[in-house]
Amino acid sequence: MALVGRAYAGAPARRKAKALQSKGECAVMIAREWKCRVPEAHSAGFTGYLYETGIKDSSATPGFLGAQIFRRSLPAKIELTLITYWDKLESIKAFSGNDISRARLYPEDEVYELEPDLSVQHYEVIEHQFSAEQRG
Repeated sequence: MALVGRAYAGAPARRKAKALQSKGECAVMIAREWKCRVPEAHSAGFTGYLYETGIKDSSATPGFLGAQIFRRSLPAKIELTLITYWDKLESIKAFSGNDISRARLYPEDEVYELEPDLSVQHYEVIEHQFSAEQRG
């Protein structure tokens, strides 16, 4: 089983987190989880498209702190999980609209024969740390 994870965190988010850490404060963070399945043949193309749509749009929204994309092989399909990290629910609303439980989908998703989850989950992040070698 091949597991692949990729992370993205913009420079402003890293500066904000470091500033809070230097003051001894704990930053509140909310994780937003969305999943989809895509045929193996479209996996690479859709992942690139996901960067150009979901990652690009979320990272341009104030309050965005970072993102990770996870990939898991299923029979004849690939499951992708996108986790975005936010400072507060109002920031998520600015990205997704008033109903933050609904997934934000894009017009060309169907080109990739996407099977998207139509809802998303939100979690309060209570622990987040990476070893020094894994930090960007």
